[in-house]
Amino acid sequence: MTMDASSTTDAALWITAGAILLLIVMSAFFSGSETALTAASRGKLRAAQDRGSRGAETALKITEDSERLIGSVLLGNNLVNILATSLATTLFTGLFGDSGVALATLIMTLLVLIFAEVLPKTYAITNPETAAAGVARPIRVIILVFAPVVGAIRAIVRLILRLFGVQTDPDSQILAVREEIAGALHLGHSEGVVEKEDRDRILGALDLAERTVEEIMLHRSNIEMVDADNEPRAILQQCLESSYTRLPVFRGEQENIIGVAHAKDLMRAMYETMDKAGDRAPEALDDFRITDVMMHPYFVPDTTTLADQMRNFLHKHTHFALVVDEYGSLEGLITLEDILEEIVGEITDEHDPDAEHQVSAGEDGWYWLDGAMTIRDLNRATEWALPDDEANTLAGLVIHEAQMIPTPGQRFSFHGFRFEVMERDNNRITRLRVRPLVQRTSSD
Repeated sequence: MTMDASSTTDAALWITAGAILLLIVMSAFFSGSETALTAASRGKLRAAQDRGSRGAETALKITEDSERLIGSVLLGNNLVNILATSLATTLFTGLFGDSGVALATLIMTLLVLIFAEVLPKTYAITNPETAAAGVARPIRVIILVFAPVVGAIRAIVRLILRLFGVQTDPDSQILAVREEIAGALHLGHSEGVVEKEDRDRILGALDLAERTVEEIMLHRSNIEMVDADNEPRAILQQCLESSYTRLPVFRGEQENIIGVAHAKDLMRAMYETMDKAGDRAPEALDDFRITDVMMHPYFVPDTTTLADQMRNFLHKHTHFALVVDEYGSLEGLITLEDILEEIVGEITDEHDPDAEHQVSAGEDGWYWLDGAMTIRDLNRATEWALPDDEANTLAGLVIHEAQMIPTPGQRFSFHGFRFEVMERDNNRITRLRVRPLVQRTSSD
Protein backbone atom coordinates (compact mmCIF):
# COMPACT_ATOMS: atom_id res chain seq x y z
CA MET A 1 0.00 0.00 0.00
CA THR A 2 2.87 2.33 0.85
CA MET A 3 4.53 1.77 -2.52
CA ASP A 4 1.22 2.30 -4.31
CA ALA A 5 0.65 5.55 -2.41
CA SER A 6 4.18 6.71 -3.20
CA SER A 7 3.75 5.85 -6.88
CA THR A 8 0.46 7.72 -6.95
CA THR A 9 2.05 10.75 -5.32
CA ASP A 10 4.95 10.73 -7.78
CA ALA A 11 2.54 10.46 -10.69
CA ALA A 12 0.51 13.38 -9.35
CA LEU A 13 3.65 15.48 -9.00
CA TRP A 14 4.72 14.74 -12.57
CA ILE A 15 1.23 15.44 -13.91
CA THR A 16 1.12 18.74 -12.03
CA ALA A 17 4.58 19.70 -13.27
CA GLY A 18 3.57 18.80 -16.84
CA ALA A 19 0.39 20.83 -16.53
CA ILE A 20 2.40 23.83 -15.30
CA LEU A 21 4.75 23.60 -18.28
CA LEU A 22 1.79 23.28 -20.66
CA LEU A 23 0.16 26.33 -19.11
CA ILE A 24 3.41 28.32 -19.48
CA VAL A 25 3.49 27.39 -23.17
CA MET A 26 -0.12 28.55 -23.51
CA SER A 27 0.75 31.78 -21.71
CA ALA A 28 3.61 32.32 -24.15
CA PHE A 29 1.18 31.76 -27.03
CA PHE A 30 -1.27 34.35 -25.69
CA SER A 31 1.48 36.91 -24.97
CA GLY A 32 3.09 36.52 -28.36
CA SER A 33 -0.28 36.63 -30.13
CA GLU A 34 -1.23 39.88 -28.42
CA THR A 35 2.03 41.55 -29.44
CA ALA A 36 1.99 40.19 -32.99
CA LEU A 37 -1.62 41.14 -33.75
CA THR A 38 -1.28 44.66 -32.33
CA ALA A 39 2.14 45.36 -33.85
CA ALA A 40 1.50 43.91 -37.31
CA SER A 41 1.12 46.42 -40.12
CA ARG A 42 -2.31 46.19 -41.70
CA GLY A 43 -0.79 47.32 -44.97
CA LYS A 44 1.67 44.42 -44.98
CA LEU A 45 -1.05 42.00 -43.93
CA ARG A 46 -3.17 43.27 -46.82
CA ALA A 47 -0.28 42.68 -49.21
CA ALA A 48 0.17 39.14 -47.83
CA GLN A 49 -3.56 38.53 -48.24
CA ASP A 50 -3.32 39.60 -51.87
CA ARG A 51 -0.59 37.00 -52.30
CA GLY A 52 -2.99 34.31 -51.04
CA SER A 53 -2.18 34.10 -47.32
CA ARG A 54 -5.24 32.82 -45.44
CA GLY A 55 -3.60 33.57 -42.10
CA ALA A 56 -3.11 37.23 -43.06
CA GLU A 57 -6.74 37.43 -44.18
CA THR A 58 -7.90 36.07 -40.82
CA ALA A 59 -5.55 38.43 -38.95
CA LEU A 60 -7.08 41.41 -40.75
CA LYS A 61 -10.58 40.33 -39.81
CA ILE A 62 -9.94 39.74 -36.10
CA THR A 63 -7.98 42.99 -35.68
CA GLU A 64 -10.93 45.06 -36.92
CA ASP A 65 -12.44 44.84 -33.42
CA SER A 66 -9.34 45.48 -31.34
CA GLU A 67 -11.27 45.69 -28.07
CA ARG A 68 -12.75 42.21 -28.46
CA LEU A 69 -9.39 40.82 -29.59
CA ILE A 70 -7.44 42.24 -26.66
CA GLY A 71 -10.16 41.22 -24.21
CA SER A 72 -10.12 37.60 -25.40
CA VAL A 73 -6.33 37.33 -25.40
CA LEU A 74 -5.96 38.91 -21.98
CA LEU A 75 -8.68 36.70 -20.56
CA GLY A 76 -6.96 33.58 -21.84
CA ASN A 77 -3.54 34.81 -20.72
CA ASN A 78 -4.71 35.60 -17.19
CA LEU A 79 -6.57 32.30 -16.85
CA VAL A 80 -3.52 30.18 -17.71
CA ASN A 81 -1.14 32.36 -15.63
CA ILE A 82 -3.33 32.20 -12.53
CA LEU A 83 -3.93 28.47 -12.95
CA ALA A 84 -0.21 27.81 -13.46
CA THR A 85 0.67 29.80 -10.34
CA SER A 86 -1.97 27.98 -8.28
CA LEU A 87 -0.69 24.56 -9.38
CA ALA A 88 2.91 25.60 -8.70
CA THR A 89 1.99 26.79 -5.22
CA THR A 90 0.22 23.48 -4.50
CA LEU A 91 3.17 21.49 -5.86
CA PHE A 92 5.88 23.31 -3.92
CA THR A 93 3.83 23.48 -0.73
CA GLY A 94 3.45 19.71 -0.82
CA LEU A 95 7.20 19.27 -1.35
CA PHE A 96 8.64 21.98 0.92
CA GLY A 97 5.87 22.93 3.30
CA ASP A 98 5.10 26.56 4.08
CA SER A 99 8.33 27.77 2.47
CA GLY A 100 7.03 26.38 -0.83
CA VAL A 101 4.82 29.45 -1.29
CA ALA A 102 7.79 31.81 -1.53
CA LEU A 103 9.72 29.33 -3.67
CA ALA A 104 6.75 28.88 -6.03
CA THR A 105 6.39 32.67 -6.36
CA LEU A 106 10.09 33.08 -7.22
CA ILE A 107 10.28 30.23 -9.72
CA MET A 108 6.97 31.05 -11.45
CA THR A 109 7.93 34.73 -11.74
CA LEU A 110 11.16 33.77 -13.52
CA LEU A 111 9.50 31.18 -15.76
CA VAL A 112 6.59 33.43 -16.74
CA LEU A 113 8.79 36.49 -17.25
CA ILE A 114 11.37 34.74 -19.41
CA PHE A 115 9.44 32.06 -21.29
CA ALA A 116 5.86 33.42 -21.28
CA GLU A 117 6.48 37.15 -21.71
CA VAL A 118 9.89 38.38 -22.89
CA LEU A 119 10.75 35.49 -25.24
CA PRO A 120 7.45 35.26 -27.20
CA LYS A 121 6.97 39.03 -27.32
CA THR A 122 10.51 39.59 -28.56
CA TYR A 123 9.92 37.14 -31.39
CA ALA A 124 6.51 38.63 -32.17
CA ILE A 125 7.81 42.20 -32.31
CA THR A 126 10.68 41.05 -34.54
CA ASN A 127 8.38 39.20 -37.00
CA PRO A 128 4.93 40.73 -36.40
CA GLU A 129 3.26 39.95 -39.74
CA THR A 130 4.54 36.36 -39.87
CA ALA A 131 3.57 35.72 -36.27
CA ALA A 132 0.16 37.37 -36.69
CA ALA A 133 -0.67 35.22 -39.72
CA GLY A 134 0.43 32.10 -37.81
CA VAL A 135 -1.67 32.67 -34.69
CA ALA A 136 -4.72 34.25 -36.35
CA ARG A 137 -6.77 31.07 -36.82
CA PRO A 138 -6.47 29.65 -33.28
CA ILE A 139 -7.03 33.13 -31.84
CA ARG A 140 -10.22 33.45 -33.89
CA VAL A 141 -11.50 30.24 -32.26
CA ILE A 142 -10.57 31.58 -28.82
CA ILE A 143 -12.42 34.84 -29.54
CA LEU A 144 -15.57 32.87 -30.42
CA VAL A 145 -15.29 30.71 -27.28
CA PHE A 146 -14.72 33.67 -24.95
CA ALA A 147 -17.23 35.96 -26.71
CA PRO A 148 -19.94 35.83 -23.99
CA VAL A 149 -17.50 36.47 -21.15
CA VAL A 150 -15.64 39.19 -23.04
CA GLY A 151 -18.95 40.86 -23.91
CA ALA A 152 -19.92 40.99 -20.26
CA ILE A 153 -16.50 42.36 -19.29
CA ARG A 154 -16.73 45.08 -21.96
CA ALA A 155 -20.13 46.14 -20.63
CA ILE A 156 -18.82 46.33 -17.07
CA VAL A 157 -15.74 48.32 -18.13
CA ARG A 158 -17.81 50.84 -20.08
CA LEU A 159 -20.20 51.24 -17.18
CA ILE A 160 -17.33 51.96 -14.80
CA LEU A 161 -15.74 54.43 -17.23
CA ARG A 162 -19.09 56.14 -17.74
CA LEU A 163 -19.37 56.67 -14.00
CA PHE A 164 -16.11 58.63 -14.21
CA GLY A 165 -17.32 60.63 -17.22
CA VAL A 166 -15.23 58.76 -19.82
CA GLN A 167 -17.03 57.98 -23.08
CA THR A 168 -15.76 55.09 -25.19
CA ASP A 169 -16.25 54.45 -28.88
CA PRO A 170 -15.61 50.81 -29.80
CA ASP A 171 -15.43 51.65 -33.50
CA SER A 172 -12.80 54.38 -33.18
CA GLN A 173 -9.14 53.82 -33.94
CA ILE A 174 -6.45 54.80 -31.48
CA LEU A 175 -4.74 56.78 -34.22
CA ALA A 176 -6.21 58.00 -37.47
CA VAL A 177 -4.70 56.46 -40.57
CA ARG A 178 -3.37 59.82 -41.72
CA GLU A 179 -1.73 60.47 -38.36
CA GLU A 180 -0.09 57.06 -38.44
CA ILE A 181 1.29 57.67 -41.93
CA ALA A 182 2.39 61.20 -41.08
CA GLY A 183 4.11 60.02 -37.90
CA ALA A 184 5.91 57.26 -39.78
CA LEU A 185 7.06 59.71 -42.46
CA HIS A 186 8.37 62.25 -39.94
CA LEU A 187 10.16 59.50 -38.04
CA GLY A 188 11.63 58.08 -41.24
CA HIS A 189 12.83 61.53 -42.28
CA SER A 190 14.43 62.20 -38.89
CA GLU A 191 16.26 58.89 -39.14
CA GLY A 192 17.42 59.57 -42.70
CA VAL A 193 15.33 56.81 -44.30
CA VAL A 194 12.80 59.07 -46.06
CA GLU A 195 13.90 62.04 -48.15
CA LYS A 196 12.31 65.42 -47.41
CA GLU A 197 10.87 65.67 -50.92
CA ASP A 198 9.23 62.24 -50.66
CA ARG A 199 7.80 63.09 -47.23
CA ASP A 200 6.38 66.41 -48.46
CA ARG A 201 4.82 64.81 -51.55
CA ILE A 202 3.01 62.11 -49.59
CA LEU A 203 1.86 64.49 -46.87
CA GLY A 204 0.70 66.95 -49.52
CA ALA A 205 -1.44 64.26 -51.16
CA LEU A 206 -2.92 63.30 -47.78
CA ASP A 207 -3.78 66.94 -47.03
CA LEU A 208 -5.88 67.48 -50.17
CA ALA A 209 -9.07 66.27 -48.49
CA GLU A 210 -8.58 68.61 -45.53
CA ARG A 211 -7.71 71.84 -47.34
CA THR A 212 -9.97 74.12 -49.37
CA VAL A 213 -9.44 76.04 -52.60
CA GLU A 214 -9.57 79.29 -50.64
CA GLU A 215 -6.25 78.43 -48.99
CA ILE A 216 -4.21 78.16 -52.19
CA MET A 217 -6.13 80.23 -54.76
CA LEU A 218 -4.63 83.24 -56.50
CA HIS A 219 -6.34 86.25 -54.91
CA ARG A 220 -8.44 88.42 -57.18
CA SER A 221 -6.12 91.40 -56.62
CA ASN A 222 -3.38 89.47 -58.45
CA ILE A 223 -5.51 88.10 -61.30
CA GLU A 224 -4.65 89.34 -64.78
CA MET A 225 -7.87 89.91 -66.74
CA VAL A 226 -8.93 90.91 -70.24
CA ASP A 227 -11.43 93.72 -70.78
CA ALA A 228 -13.88 92.52 -73.45
CA ASP A 229 -14.43 96.12 -74.57
CA ASN A 230 -10.77 96.71 -75.44
CA GLU A 231 -9.61 96.91 -79.03
CA PRO A 232 -8.81 93.49 -80.58
CA ARG A 233 -5.20 94.56 -81.18
CA ALA A 234 -4.79 95.54 -77.53
CA ILE A 235 -6.27 92.22 -76.45
CA LEU A 236 -3.92 90.31 -78.75
CA GLN A 237 -0.92 92.25 -77.46
CA GLN A 238 -1.95 91.63 -73.85
CA CYS A 239 -2.26 87.88 -74.45
CA LEU A 240 1.13 87.74 -76.18
CA GLU A 241 2.84 89.61 -73.35
CA SER A 242 1.12 87.66 -70.59
CA SER A 243 2.86 84.72 -68.90
CA TYR A 244 -0.52 82.99 -68.52
CA THR A 245 -2.29 80.77 -71.04
CA ARG A 246 -5.83 81.37 -69.78
CA LEU A 247 -7.16 84.82 -68.89
CA PRO A 248 -10.58 85.70 -67.43
CA VAL A 249 -12.64 88.08 -69.54
CA PHE A 250 -14.75 90.77 -67.86
CA ARG A 251 -17.07 93.50 -69.06
CA GLY A 252 -17.76 96.75 -67.29
CA GLU A 253 -16.25 95.85 -63.93
CA GLN A 254 -13.82 93.10 -62.99
CA GLU A 255 -16.40 91.44 -60.79
CA ASN A 256 -18.47 90.72 -63.92
CA ILE A 257 -16.61 87.75 -65.42
CA ILE A 258 -18.23 86.69 -68.70
CA GLY A 259 -15.76 84.09 -69.92
CA VAL A 260 -12.23 82.73 -70.09
CA ALA A 261 -9.94 83.27 -73.06
CA HIS A 262 -7.38 80.66 -74.00
CA ALA A 263 -4.38 82.20 -75.76
CA LYS A 264 -4.21 79.41 -78.33
CA ASP A 265 -7.92 79.70 -79.22
CA LEU A 266 -7.63 83.48 -79.40
CA MET A 267 -4.65 83.55 -81.74
CA ARG A 268 -6.03 80.73 -83.89
CA ALA A 269 -9.31 82.62 -84.36
CA MET A 270 -7.48 85.88 -85.12
CA TYR A 271 -5.28 84.15 -87.68
CA GLU A 272 -8.29 82.57 -89.40
CA THR A 273 -10.04 85.96 -89.46
CA MET A 274 -7.05 87.67 -91.07
CA ASP A 275 -6.45 84.78 -93.49
CA LYS A 276 -10.02 84.88 -94.78
CA ALA A 277 -9.98 88.66 -95.12
CA GLY A 278 -6.95 88.62 -97.42
CA ASP A 279 -6.04 92.18 -98.33
CA ARG A 280 -8.58 93.48 -95.81
CA ALA A 281 -6.83 91.74 -92.92
CA PRO A 282 -6.11 94.91 -90.89
CA GLU A 283 -9.71 96.08 -91.15
CA ALA A 284 -11.11 92.59 -90.46
CA LEU A 285 -9.03 92.32 -87.30
CA ASP A 286 -10.71 95.46 -85.96
CA ASP A 287 -14.07 93.69 -86.20
CA PHE A 288 -12.86 90.64 -84.21
CA ARG A 289 -14.72 89.96 -80.95
CA ILE A 290 -13.14 88.01 -78.14
CA THR A 291 -16.59 86.95 -76.94
CA ASP A 292 -16.86 84.73 -80.03
CA VAL A 293 -13.99 82.44 -78.95
CA MET A 294 -13.98 82.63 -75.17
CA MET A 295 -15.07 79.69 -73.04
CA HIS A 296 -17.83 79.78 -70.44
CA PRO A 297 -16.47 80.58 -66.99
CA TYR A 298 -16.37 77.77 -64.43
CA PHE A 299 -17.14 78.93 -60.90
CA VAL A 300 -16.51 76.96 -57.71
CA PRO A 301 -17.31 77.80 -54.06
CA ASP A 302 -14.38 78.70 -51.81
CA THR A 303 -15.23 75.84 -49.42
CA THR A 304 -14.53 73.10 -51.97
CA THR A 305 -11.77 70.76 -50.83
CA LEU A 306 -8.71 70.35 -53.00
CA ALA A 307 -9.41 66.63 -53.41
CA ASP A 308 -12.93 67.32 -54.70
CA GLN A 309 -11.74 70.13 -56.95
CA MET A 310 -9.06 67.96 -58.52
CA ARG A 311 -11.70 65.34 -59.29
CA ASN A 312 -13.94 68.06 -60.73
CA PHE A 313 -11.13 69.29 -62.99
CA LEU A 314 -10.49 65.78 -64.28
CA HIS A 315 -14.19 65.11 -64.78
CA LYS A 316 -14.88 68.39 -66.61
CA HIS A 317 -11.64 68.21 -68.65
CA THR A 318 -10.62 71.71 -67.62
CA HIS A 319 -7.72 73.14 -65.61
CA PHE A 320 -9.07 76.56 -64.66
CA ALA A 321 -11.79 77.70 -62.22
CA LEU A 322 -12.88 80.97 -60.65
CA VAL A 323 -13.48 80.93 -56.90
CA VAL A 324 -16.49 82.73 -55.43
CA ASP A 325 -17.72 83.21 -51.86
CA GLU A 326 -21.18 82.45 -50.46
CA TYR A 327 -22.52 85.69 -51.94
CA GLY A 328 -21.22 84.90 -55.44
CA SER A 329 -18.50 87.54 -55.29
CA LEU A 330 -15.21 86.75 -57.00
CA GLU A 331 -12.44 85.79 -54.57
CA GLY A 332 -9.74 84.39 -56.81
CA LEU A 333 -8.88 81.64 -59.23
CA ILE A 334 -7.44 78.16 -58.96
CA THR A 335 -5.88 75.84 -61.52
CA LEU A 336 -5.06 72.16 -61.61
CA GLU A 337 -1.40 73.16 -61.47
CA ASP A 338 -2.00 74.90 -58.14
CA ILE A 339 -3.35 71.67 -56.66
CA LEU A 340 -0.53 69.58 -58.10
CA GLU A 341 1.98 71.99 -56.58
CA GLU A 342 0.60 71.11 -53.15
CA ILE A 343 1.87 67.58 -53.82
CA VAL A 344 5.05 67.94 -55.88
CA GLY A 345 6.12 71.45 -54.89
CA GLU A 346 6.53 74.57 -57.02
CA ILE A 347 6.19 73.97 -60.79
CA THR A 348 7.96 76.58 -62.91
CA ASP A 349 8.88 76.98 -66.55
CA GLU A 350 10.72 79.47 -68.73
CA HIS A 351 7.71 81.80 -68.73
CA ASP A 352 7.28 81.87 -64.96
CA PRO A 353 8.42 85.22 -63.57
CA ASP A 354 9.20 83.64 -60.19
CA ALA A 355 11.10 80.67 -61.59
CA GLU A 356 14.40 81.83 -60.14
CA HIS A 357 12.96 82.70 -56.74
CA GLN A 358 14.39 80.65 -53.89
CA VAL A 359 13.68 80.86 -50.18
CA SER A 360 17.07 81.44 -48.61
CA ALA A 361 18.52 83.48 -45.79
CA GLY A 362 20.93 86.35 -46.24
CA GLU A 363 24.25 86.63 -44.44
CA ASP A 364 22.49 88.32 -41.52
CA GLY A 365 20.04 85.43 -41.12
CA TRP A 366 16.99 87.30 -42.43
CA TYR A 367 14.66 85.81 -45.07
CA TRP A 368 13.25 88.42 -47.46
CA LEU A 369 9.79 87.22 -48.47
CA ASP A 370 6.72 88.31 -50.39
CA GLY A 371 3.76 89.06 -48.15
CA ALA A 372 1.51 86.94 -50.37
CA MET A 373 3.65 83.83 -49.87
CA THR A 374 1.66 81.07 -48.22
CA ILE A 375 2.72 79.88 -44.79
CA ARG A 376 2.56 76.29 -45.99
CA ASP A 377 5.04 76.93 -48.81
CA LEU A 378 7.42 78.67 -46.41
CA ASN A 379 7.20 75.83 -43.89
CA ARG A 380 7.94 73.27 -46.59
CA ALA A 381 10.92 75.23 -47.87
CA THR A 382 12.48 75.98 -44.48
CA GLU A 383 11.28 73.14 -42.20
CA TRP A 384 9.63 75.75 -39.97
CA ALA A 385 6.32 75.20 -38.18
CA LEU A 386 4.50 78.52 -38.44
CA PRO A 387 0.76 78.02 -37.82
CA ASP A 388 -1.65 78.41 -40.74
CA ASP A 389 -4.93 77.97 -38.86
CA GLU A 390 -5.87 81.66 -38.79
CA ALA A 391 -4.14 82.91 -41.94
CA ASN A 392 -2.94 81.47 -45.24
CA THR A 393 -0.23 84.02 -46.08
CA LEU A 394 2.64 85.62 -44.21
CA ALA A 395 0.99 89.03 -44.46
CA GLY A 396 -2.22 87.60 -43.07
CA LEU A 397 -0.35 85.99 -40.17
CA VAL A 398 1.36 89.27 -39.24
CA ILE A 399 -1.91 91.20 -39.40
CA HIS A 400 -3.72 88.55 -37.34
CA GLU A 401 -1.06 88.47 -34.63
CA ALA A 402 -0.53 92.26 -34.56
CA GLN A 403 -4.29 92.96 -34.61
CA MET A 404 -3.54 95.91 -36.87
CA ILE A 405 -2.19 96.78 -40.31
CA PRO A 406 1.50 97.50 -39.62
CA THR A 407 3.53 100.24 -41.24
CA PRO A 408 6.95 99.67 -42.84
CA GLY A 409 9.69 99.31 -40.26
CA GLN A 410 7.52 97.81 -37.54
CA ARG A 411 8.80 94.60 -35.95
CA PHE A 412 6.91 91.83 -34.20
CA SER A 413 7.92 88.64 -32.40
CA PHE A 414 5.62 85.64 -32.16
CA HIS A 415 5.77 81.86 -32.58
CA GLY A 416 9.54 81.96 -32.09
CA PHE A 417 10.22 84.28 -35.08
CA ARG A 418 10.94 87.96 -35.65
CA PHE A 419 8.92 89.68 -38.40
CA GLU A 420 9.70 93.08 -39.89
CA VAL A 421 7.42 94.83 -42.38
CA MET A 422 9.46 96.26 -45.24
CA GLU A 423 6.93 97.42 -47.84
CA ARG A 424 3.20 98.13 -47.86
CA ASP A 425 0.82 98.94 -50.71
CA ASN A 426 -2.31 100.60 -49.35
CA ASN A 427 -3.59 98.03 -46.84
CA ARG A 428 -1.53 95.12 -48.18
CA ILE A 429 1.84 94.04 -46.78
CA THR A 430 3.81 93.33 -49.92
CA ARG A 431 7.30 92.70 -48.54
CA LEU A 432 8.67 91.59 -45.20
CA ARG A 433 11.61 89.79 -43.71
CA VAL A 434 11.63 86.96 -41.18
CA ARG A 435 14.16 85.11 -39.08
CA PRO A 436 14.09 82.70 -36.15
CA LEU A 437 14.57 84.35 -32.77
CA VAL A 438 17.35 81.91 -31.81
CA GLN A 439 19.63 83.62 -34.32
CA ARG A 440 21.20 86.76 -32.87
CA THR A 441 22.76 89.28 -35.18
CA SER A 442 24.33 92.66 -34.72
CA SER A 443 21.49 94.23 -36.76
CA ASP A 444 19.11 93.79 -33.82
